[in-house]
Amino acid sequence: MTIYVVRRGDSLSAIARRYGTTVETLSYANQLAAPDLLVPGQALVIPVESTVHVVRRGETAFRIAADYGVTLAALRSANPGIGDGSRLQPGQRLRIPLSAPRLGRVLTNGYITDAGDDTLRETLPYLSFLSPFSYRTDETGELTATYSVSTALSGENGAGNLLTLTNLRAAGGFSSAAAHAVLTDETAQENFLDNVLALLEGGDWTGVNLDFEYVWPFDRGSYNQFLRRFAETLHRRGYLLITALAPKTSGGQQGLLYTAHDYPVHGEAADYVIPMTYEWGYTYGPAMAVAPIDKVRRVLDYAVSVIPAGKILLGVPNYGYDWTLPFVQGSAARPLSNVQAVTLAGAVGAEIRFDETAQSPWFRYTDGQGRTHEVWFEDARSLRAKYLLVEEYGLAGVSWWNLNRLFRTNFLVLESLFSVEKPMSN
Repeated sequence: MTIYVVRRGDSLSAIARRYGTTVETLSYANQLAAPDLLVPGQALVIPVESTVHVVRRGETAFRIAADYGVTLAALRSANPGIGDGSRLQPGQRLRIPLSAPRLGRVLTNGYITDAGDDTLRETLPYLSFLSPFSYRTDETGELTATYSVSTALSGENGAGNLLTLTNLRAAGGFSSAAAHAVLTDETAQENFLDNVLALLEGGDWTGVNLDFEYVWPFDRGSYNQFLRRFAETLHRRGYLLITALAPKTSGGQQGLLYTAHDYPVHGEAADYVIPMTYEWGYTYGPAMAVAPIDKVRRVLDYAVSVIPAGKILLGVPNYGYDWTLPFVQGSAARPLSNVQAVTLAGAVGAEIRFDETAQSPWFRYTDGQGRTHEVWFEDARSLRAKYLLVEEYGLAGVSWWNLNRLFRTNFLVLESLFSVEKPMSN
């Protein structure tokens, strides 16, 4: 697989010929609703192992390698007869290697709230764990399901189901009061634990994905104490515990989202943790990348200093936002899928740009009312940059929020770099 960035004047048929594949293959892999409408700056995945290039007059090995995004060493290795590559002849055929050996095996987790069976069937082969979102607790420890996803398909694909537990309110948003009750009130905590165990033992569950957010800062100690008890309770019965963590950059980081999440304790008690390394660009904030790579790195730098890297699943977003400019406090961005973002760019005639610092694609356009919009989303390039962090930091793998909307590019990029572990198939 390789990534090709569309240039002005490109056609899908010409790109397909260049890489020795078909328009249908490229349309399917990139979910192109209108194959004739390519967007300048759009990143396309080319799902082929190699292709053949016919040398034109004046071309050098260095130029050809650069054009295909491969190293000169890889080009020479695939074509031993070219020597140093300085004496290429017009008409000479060169094999262009577009795939490298995989970097290793990774664990993957995917949150899903309302995906249909077709999306699930296409997604599950790439998942180690499926986390239907979620069962929410109230202040008495009672649990209520807030999702409509069937887990019946996951077993067929070797993915384990994680019982996802949250302190969400019925009306939306996270309840600090509900978390406080479960963490500090003996009766509520016992009821919560009894209800969790009843669900685990009555269903096809591999373990728990605990996502308590906006826990009051003064509950940090109680959260730590509960976490140790919860982990021991689950482990004694053979269940995994995975916890979701706010994206902290230091142990002393303050704030309702951060203070009560004690990274070292989560790293000690849980089997895996998920730093939620996304939502820098969010619904009610100013326009920016959802998961800028420089900010993701700062979280990982802290995380691996206090948690074993092999316990960390990197949080990765599978969506984007459309903001109206200028940003006004209290205004809301429109969420959209990565496929919708590219479709929108094509419809409004925008050129997609790529921010090198954030390692994220974005574009601007003017709507019918004369308002300027800015859109940030994920593409093959931004996802590849994130997945390479898994190798760089020695992480266990990745966790996606969320996989309701199919994005084939995501899985093709991951699969080009890693094999997915299937713990339930072992």
